[in-house]
Amino acid sequence: MHANEDAPQAPPRGAPASDAPAADAPGIEETLRGLRDEGRAGLKAAGDAAKALRILLAADISLARSAFGRTLAFTGVAIAFGASSWLLLMAAMVAAMQVAGLSWMLALLIAAALSIGATVAATWAAIHYFEHTRMKATRRQLARLGIGELADFMPDAGGVQSSEAAAERVAEAEAQTGAPPKKGLGIDVTPP
Repeated sequence: MHANEDAPQAPPRGAPASDAPAADAPGIEETLRGLRDEGRAGLKAAGDAAKALRILLAADISLARSAFGRTLAFTGVAIAFGASSWLLLMAAMVAAMQVAGLSWMLALLIAAALSIGATVAATWAAIHYFEHTRMKATRRQLARLGIGELADFMPDAGGVQSSEAAAERVAEAEAQTGAPPKKGLGIDVTPP
């Protein structure tokens, strides 16, 4: 036997000794602090996301409330002009007879055309503003979080795809088939 065989072998250059603790490995306290910091960062991110969703919801509700008021106002205008058609027809008839000497038929047609035009314009405006009460942006964001009837049609929250683009695809599919998509027990999904 050689004397070198019984001697302990030295580790190769650059490798840590097996009995010596690794100087770069973190201790349990440092690891727990890191986990705590990451947990706090995760909670802060969740809080920020909840705050952003709350701000979006508040803005959407504010828009819906404003749109609902305008919808009521234009609906009132449409009703008033529709109901006033008879009064305008009578006034036009009297004015035509006294001032211009127009025929009764012409006076009635002009008054009716003005009333119908105002009624159509007010009805269109009411329908246009009523679209804002659907809270589209909030519904799309909730769907990205997996909440609501649109959840199956929207990309995940971490995805790079726009929820608005996904909503447009749902609308295009509805336009092609002529029927809204179904969810669950065959219930129509309200389009985003």
